[in-house]
Amino acid sequence: MGNTKTNSQLAKLIRERRAVKKGYNDKEVTKETVLEILEDAIWAPTHGMRQPWRFIFVGKDQLPAFAKKVAATYPSERQQNREDYLNEPNAILVVVMDEPELQKEWEENYGAVACMIQNFWLLAWERKLGAVWKTNPHIQDPKVKEILHVKPNEKIVSFLHLGYFDEAPAPKARISVEDKFSTYEG
Repeated sequence: MGNTKTNSQLAKLIRERRAVKKGYNDKEVTKETVLEILEDAIWAPTHGMRQPWRFIFVGKDQLPAFAKKVAATYPSERQQNREDYLNEPNAILVVVMDEPELQKEWEENYGAVACMIQNFWLLAWERKLGAVWKTNPHIQDPKVKEILHVKPNEKIVSFLHLGYFDEAPAPKARISVEDKFSTYEG
């Protein structure tokens, strides 16, 4: 059962998608391309049609100044490392989520945003646009929220690092679903 392959194009895309962390080429990631992908990605499931996301695009031209500002929120001995790290992708898409007071709605919003990010990732992959979902400590930093004008009732869910690639990363093995599956028997 675990080795069963399907011929579905969607299943193939899901299995082939990888996190592209490095090895980006010089092709520019444009705002227009990101907007096109988002137009389809936002069709993710969303409780109550809250659509609890918004996006901040940092293109190649703005990336060095942005990286310097975010890196400045770290202790001085880590700043150059963080600046270099944030300059690796060709663009960054910051994904911001509405944070409601009710825990149930918060979890529903986070689930919707995660689904939307997966949609984005798959749609980007089809275009050979690599992405990786980053959750480094700076996404929690109030100073970074201030840099990005993130409101008090919002959470930065991800810095999606983006860049076109020539060679896809190798797949990593998955634990068999049979090892993670059980049947409730009362």
